[in-house]
Amino acid sequence: MADHHDPAPPARDLAGCLRSGEVAAAAGVNVQTLHYYERRGLLTQAGRTASGHRQYPARTVTLVRMIKNAQHLGFSLDEVAALIAASADPGETAAIAARKLTEVDTQIARLTLIREALALAASPPIIIALPSCGAK
Repeated sequence: MADHHDPAPPARDLAGCLRSGEVAAAAGVNVQTLHYYERRGLLTQAGRTASGHRQYPARTVTLVRMIKNAQHLGFSLDEVAALIAASADPGETAAIAARKLTEVDTQIARLTLIREALALAASPPIIIALPSCGAK
């Protein structure tokens, strides 16, 4: 049966590289996250040792941390990929961030309306005693 896996990346000097577990631990993610980012194209395909272990350049730790920070700021992985692709163009990265800021402002406005409605619903009703007819 034919092997349907992607071809191995070209051999490269693996000196100064880190194994998957080392990168994951240093970046604060699990190994599966690291491999997922690689499959998504957020990380370049890792080199392999003779025994098949993935080896990443040390700078991968910084990139994984940046990806996680961008996610915490509300960027999707597709948006993170666009940020990585545009990293050499400060104008484009600023435009991507500006679009996200507009989305966040819209969400804040929507959530503010929801909060106001919930606060109103959660407040005790105001009962005003009205004089009855014929009362003196």
